[in-house]
Amino acid sequence: MNYTEIKEKNKEELITLLKDKKLLLFELKVKQKTMQLTKTSDLRVCKKDIAKIKTAISALG
Repeated sequence: MNYTEIKEKNKEELITLLKDKKLLLFELKVKQKTMQLTKTSDLRVCKKDIAKIKTAISALG
């Protein structure tokens, strides 16, 4: 997910997207703890997406 895609959304859409990404991150962490996660780079990608969304929300004010 690029920052330009995130920047085009309004604040409500960003908040719902943030909740979805946080839920996805939780699920990935659970899968990692139970040794079901095969692609561990998904954790890093999800964390970076959350950071991008938070940056966009703070830029909106």
